[in-house]
Amino acid sequence: MYRLYGSQLLYRLKERFERLYGDAASLCLKRAIMMVGRYGQGMNAPAPAPLWDEADTLLITYPDMLDTLGERPLQTLYRFLSERLRESFGIVHILPFFPFSADDGYAIEDFRNVRPGLGNWGHIHRIGEDFSLMFDLVLNHVSRHHPWVKDYREGIAPGRDFFIETDPTQDLSMVVRPRDTPLLTRLHTNRGARYLWTTFSSEQIDLNFGNPDVLFEFLDLLLHYVRHGACIIRLDAIAYVWKKPGTPCIHLPETHELVKLLRDFLEICAPRTILLTETNVPQRENLSYFGDGDEAHMVYQFPLPPLLLHTLLRENAALLTEWAKALPEPPSGCTWLNFTASHDGIGLRPVEDILAKDEILFLVRHCRKQGGRITTRRRPDGSQAPYELNITYFDAMGTGDSSPVGQRRKVLRFICSQLISMELRGIPAIYFNSLVAASNDLERVKKLGYPRAINRTKWQERELLRRLSSRRSVQQVFRTLTHALRVRRRHAAFHPDAYQQILDFGKDIFAVQRTALDGRESILCLSNVTRQRRVVHLERNRQHDFRGGPWRCALSERPRGQHDRVILAPYETVWLVRGRSSE
Repeated sequence: MYRLYGSQLLYRLKERFERLYGDAASLCLKRAIMMVGRYGQGMNAPAPAPLWDEADTLLITYPDMLDTLGERPLQTLYRFLSERLRESFGIVHILPFFPFSADDGYAIEDFRNVRPGLGNWGHIHRIGEDFSLMFDLVLNHVSRHHPWVKDYREGIAPGRDFFIETDPTQDLSMVVRPRDTPLLTRLHTNRGARYLWTTFSSEQIDLNFGNPDVLFEFLDLLLHYVRHGACIIRLDAIAYVWKKPGTPCIHLPETHELVKLLRDFLEICAPRTILLTETNVPQRENLSYFGDGDEAHMVYQFPLPPLLLHTLLRENAALLTEWAKALPEPPSGCTWLNFTASHDGIGLRPVEDILAKDEILFLVRHCRKQGGRITTRRRPDGSQAPYELNITYFDAMGTGDSSPVGQRRKVLRFICSQLISMELRGIPAIYFNSLVAASNDLERVKKLGYPRAINRTKWQERELLRRLSSRRSVQQVFRTLTHALRVRRRHAAFHPDAYQQILDFGKDIFAVQRTALDGRESILCLSNVTRQRRVVHLERNRQHDFRGGPWRCALSERPRGQHDRVILAPYETVWLVRGRSSE
């Protein structure tokens, strides 16, 4: 069995190499086998299913999110996680912890070592003893200060062939860009001036994956990260990784083939490692990274953050309900990563084919009123379009009313958004700064000079603990979300693969029923997205299993409802349980 499965994978891997590198495929396969052996890995049978369960909840955090005098930031992070979040999260995504020159870690100078001052690999391993770990594999580019770039400048192999030289007079107008900065950057070399491809910024030099030597550097890094405890690998900016002038240079067939190759490679040597693609693009394009179940194990649910924001600002769940009903089933062995915020902004491209232009502009205007910033992208015709909202998700829920009533409404809106994201099929991910109800960091924007800094606050631990103990709104957010995550992890109906049915109780209510894989537990999740008290009449929707009661709310452990009626306070969410609990 093992030998047969391994042979099938090797044959498939060779086919991937042929599609990417033609006649070099046989040599590439030999190199891949030698690499697997060098890391002490061998041919494995398929990974035991499943790769995930209801206990998998994910925290997104910078490695230096917390700072304490006399202690390495990774030590401080571990202590905070173990003391306050151990029961709420099963996975920690540690954002890039490598030496870097820009973009808060995503212009990497050294892929293999922990950044001096943070700690060392031992501190990463310590976190990995209590939590599953997620690392970034930043494939598209390196820092302009990376040794490969230095070798390129001096004409030293192999770095001299790792980048994409381009004639600046060449027509590249078809290239799809996430930025409005120049696509090409001039570099001085010992051969004279050269123009290199820079999709994201002049500080981030794109790599040439048309050269198989570049791919093998990253296959080696993949195993390096797995060996250091990575259970999930996030493929950063993967959509742009393959370049071909005369095309949009996004989502090219070679890009998809590359992701499939990485998947096959992991199935050979680390079959329980999950690939997550980061593709902040319209929904149809994002879904393509599932392939036929042979590409990414997991993709971000990118339309969710702007759709949830729109729902709660407009106090109308109709569009969210319609979208959620229309979501296709993920292929077997695949799932979503559901989130509302991350270290980046709230992307608008994912809803370009869902929200009307006027509604997108409504979100833009609201963001500005709440102190946020707007990042734009350049269209092929040279015009600018909104690309993302740069604002904390907590402040995005602002009402424009600074009175106690307005502030309370903001807190309730925000909590409602987070609970909805936890209910949906897939794995929920919470950004650290959402967990602590962070406000817009305008000082950081001013200091660093780029809009995304608004949601990248780093904390003195003493200051954060004081905030958690003294500010009622922060206490409410932190306690409610960590409690909800603990509850969620105890219920089989929230398994990422558990059955999901989106129900329609009218525009004021978002409703989803989750049913455990063995059918022994169901949870009906109801969220009032308005500022008014609402009564939900369960008998009016006959598609669910909750007519007639009795029910209890899993979040409060109190009985809820009477005679097929559930009363919801403004922005309240209840998780109604019937059947046997998995607690």
